[in-house]
Amino acid sequence: MKKGIFISLEGIEGTGKSTQAKLLSKHLSKKGYKTALTQEPGGTLISSQIRKVLLSTKHHRMDYMTELLLYNAARVQHIKEKILPALKEGKVVITDRFSDSTVAYQGYGRGISLKLIDSLDKAATGRMRPDLTILLELDVKTGLMRNKHINKVDRLELEDIKFHEKVRKGFLKLAAKEPKRIKIVKASKALDEVHREIVKIVEKALK
Repeated sequence: MKKGIFISLEGIEGTGKSTQAKLLSKHLSKKGYKTALTQEPGGTLISSQIRKVLLSTKHHRMDYMTELLLYNAARVQHIKEKILPALKEGKVVITDRFSDSTVAYQGYGRGISLKLIDSLDKAATGRMRPDLTILLELDVKTGLMRNKHINKVDRLELEDIKFHEKVRKGFLKLAAKEPKRIKIVKASKALDEVHREIVKIVEKALK
């Protein structure tokens, strides 16, 4: 059986990752691909419970290390229970966030040692990486404003602009390090234009 392909969508808050992941999944299904649409933290019952803890505004006193370990714990479950089985079935797995988010948010944003994050990642994922990552690029103020308009609030969105700027820079540094895997798409464009650009990149990778 043909091995599946693993695609992640990344970016700061308000870039439209969830919407674009759904649109991509729909498009590929129409083309005859079997897809598995998922998100992080989440994708399984255990990971979704961890997600609630991580994103609840009630947990504003959460230590950064607790946060980092919880993201990794959710990811272990996600890989074992959802991602690997879907890839074995030859599906195109599309996830809204993966380990790049941990490097950007907990590493560049929180300032936790990148070496430590890498060694935890090795334990949690065996340094598993998506075959292709779409980085939706947008300025921080626009991203946060978009989420305000749809009343989306979680613990990470309550951080100040400085934090989100660091996260954005982190994502761009990752993209500069791995240009073959991470492709940048400007998220400031119209929704369907962004979708078309993503489709073009993905279809090229699928060939």
